[in-house]
Amino acid sequence: QVQLVESGGGLVQSGGSLRLSCAASGFAFTTKAMTWVRQAPGKELEWVGDISSRGDNTRFSDSVKGRFAMSRDNTKNMVFLQMNSLKPEDTAVYYCATSIAGQRKKGQGTQVTVSS
Repeated sequence: QVQLVESGGGLVQSGGSLRLSCAASGFAFTTKAMTWVRQAPGKELEWVGDISSRGDNTRFSDSVKGRFAMSRDNTKNMVFLQMNSLKPEDTAVYYCATSIAGQRKKGQGTQVTVSS
């Protein structure tokens, strides 16, 4: 079955950096674009960005553009989110996600907390 397992979250001070990882299994990873989304307390799920199946194209929301970067390793079925210049408003649970048969699948998430 489809499995997405995020890791790398934690507590960081404002201006700091974190690198999130997502290990994928159970589907044809190399053929799928991958997405990162996040959910802050009391707020709806927010799209952060995505990366093409070959990793040669990325897109980001305006709120993180210029601060976040995304990459993937198709030999290891992993996708990464490098987060720099973190702000308190980046505090959220971060999920990696993909679309399988028209349905969004996401992992259990990893908590990122940015202190001011």
